[in-house]
Amino acid sequence: MPETITITDNRTGDSIEIPIDQGAADATQWAKLLPGVWFHDPSFGATSAASSSITELDGANGILRYRGYPIEQLAEHSSYLEVAYLLIHGELPTAKEFEAWRYEITHHTFIHENVRKRFMEGFHHDAHPMGILVSTVAALSTFYPGAKDIDDRDVLMKQVVRLIAKMPTLAAGAYRHSVGMPFVYPDNSLDFAANFLSMMWKTAEPRYEANPVLARALDVLFILHADHEQNCSTTAMRTVGSSHADPYISTAAAASALYGPRHGGANEAVIRMLNEIGSIENVAPYVEKVKRGEARLQGFGHRVYKNYDPRAKIIKRTAYEVFEVTGKSPMLDLALALEEVALSDEYFISRKLYPNVDFYSGLIYQAMGFPMDMFTVLFAIPRTAGWLSHYMELLDQGSRIYRPRQVFTGAAERDYVPIVNR
Repeated sequence: MPETITITDNRTGDSIEIPIDQGAADATQWAKLLPGVWFHDPSFGATSAASSSITELDGANGILRYRGYPIEQLAEHSSYLEVAYLLIHGELPTAKEFEAWRYEITHHTFIHENVRKRFMEGFHHDAHPMGILVSTVAALSTFYPGAKDIDDRDVLMKQVVRLIAKMPTLAAGAYRHSVGMPFVYPDNSLDFAANFLSMMWKTAEPRYEANPVLARALDVLFILHADHEQNCSTTAMRTVGSSHADPYISTAAAASALYGPRHGGANEAVIRMLNEIGSIENVAPYVEKVKRGEARLQGFGHRVYKNYDPRAKIIKRTAYEVFEVTGKSPMLDLALALEEVALSDEYFISRKLYPNVDFYSGLIYQAMGFPMDMFTVLFAIPRTAGWLSHYMELLDQGSRIYRPRQVFTGAAERDYVPIVNR
């Protein structure tokens, strides 16, 4: 027997029975009974604005799956480029399909010289790398005017490939410019993560050889950050995409949302918190400050997860592998001590405050040499595949332009008063 819900308008006594499908009730059915009455839900905490087959997130049970595949399996067995293919195309590639995909991505990593020389180099020397990245991604729209033909699937897919391929190049270029170092061109003989590390760190050596453990760790982090359902930046992508803006402008909008400290800045906040704590002896007093409401426990809890973030378990293991190469960081001991205290305290247990993916990712990035200004940029590189998969899904669904309603709380009608009489 199908699940339903009945709503009654007490003003008229009229009722309507609405099916519950996949945990959601169709708002258009409610509107038949309540025309002109809006459901007020600031920040969309209880509103589904999209139907999607890309990412399944069950926060109550700590489950994250891309196209049905558990994140744990993908992180252990897959690569970021394979996951990007999965998100975009809906299925894992065959060996032949993957090789064609890898070749396409690899051979679209270069950026137009004018993008670098006349645009990126025009930023002030101390410009934030994320600001440079957002602006440059938007500027690509002017270099590929054909991208506006979003109804042509071949043209659209070419922009998808370009964006996934060029994002690491732009990201590394933004960093190099911000620290006054010369631009490093992509090396098509390297895989995705190793190529990015080369563009970041290469100096005078003929060929940069990334440590395979660090390259693999970065690839795992890229997999974990590739998509995360209808978060703030993905909603921005879908909102701007619903206006039929081209993929570059829409991606820049999504990256702009990620730039905000409430979204992409969480792992940076963890590092700042650990710096503030300073030593293991200060962990217990800091936890007490948190319980008194005098401080925040960064990297714990999540808007959606009410259980252990499945990505946190993977990233914690990855952190140990990275520190085997880079040397153990005092920050790791501090983080472990904080985690141990928090997970054994009823205050945090009762509130389901478990470590999330951001608790360890900043430690890994810092150990690998990335400055905190680059943390959000590192987030944007892999999330590009997720954003674009949602953009394409939105187009396939023939979505109307996004246009939420509002509850007006302003002044009632009033007459204009000339300025001399005010």
